[in-house]
Amino acid sequence: MTQLAAAIERFPIAGTFTISRGSKHEAVVVHVTLTRDGVTGHGECVPYARYGETPKGVLTAILSLAPAIAAGLDRQALQSALPPGAARNALDCAFWDLDAKLASASVAALAGLEVPPLVTTAYTISLGTPEAVAEAASKAAAYPLLKLKLGGAGDRERLAAVRAAVPQARLIVDANEAWAAEDLAANLSACRDLGIELVEQPLPAGADAPLGTLPHPVPIYADESIHGLASLDALAGRYEAINIKLDKTGGLTEAIGLARRARERDMKLMVGCMVGTSLSMAPALLLSGLADWVDLDGPLLLQEDRPEGLRYAGGRIDTSIAVWGR
Repeated sequence: MTQLAAAIERFPIAGTFTISRGSKHEAVVVHVTLTRDGVTGHGECVPYARYGETPKGVLTAILSLAPAIAAGLDRQALQSALPPGAARNALDCAFWDLDAKLASASVAALAGLEVPPLVTTAYTISLGTPEAVAEAASKAAAYPLLKLKLGGAGDRERLAAVRAAVPQARLIVDANEAWAAEDLAANLSACRDLGIELVEQPLPAGADAPLGTLPHPVPIYADESIHGLASLDALAGRYEAINIKLDKTGGLTEAIGLARRARERDMKLMVGCMVGTSLSMAPALLLSGLADWVDLDGPLLLQEDRPEGLRYAGGRIDTSIAVWGR
């Protein structure tokens, strides 16, 4: 019999993390364990208000499956028991971890995934004034890839300030749905002129039709517009690429399918995250071999990660360090 336990946990952020929708000072996660025959698998999710989730609501959804899990519900059955989202993610990852440990194998091996020994991750610069983001970028100049959060008004000034501060840095930007359609062409042109590698989710999900009618001088990635496999078809003609986050797909299982389906359509991939601990990053890290960009810097934004978390050095993650799924 498999026993389920889950709890809400809080991890203070180092300073403030700000995007176009607001600021936060802590990462609130739900930690799940599944135990069978004395072996325990772990999973973590980050409930996200943008998608109507709360920590309490996600915890309740997870715990509601305890009787079914005790009666034999497995990872495959889980895919239809819960919709894509944070609750299914934590359970899905805990099942993968448990199954790998019981099989004395790695999740990567069970899933047929190849993971590079070192993975470069983006490092996020929170939204702020042009002066503030330029200063933050200067302090983070040693990282090989910087991700700048944008917010609508004043974004071209932010972009120019950051590029002046770090003229040689690789830069990607994330508007978090904050641009207006009338500013799209000018903002994309500014990104092209400043050597930005990609623009993530410039327009609100559900109002992104203009992306299909204007030139893309810089590749545009879907984030809020892509969740699981069911949302992929609607992106045709609007996005060159997608940002896969396990909290959106509902776990590693659907994320693998989504990554492979997107590749079949010649779309590029980013593997991203919410702000969480290494327990959230480690399952997503298994997709890095399929990705063009990796944005798994969540633990770097925390005051303190979980004990024995992922090993970050110089903006790269050492995937040989076993923290989950081994």
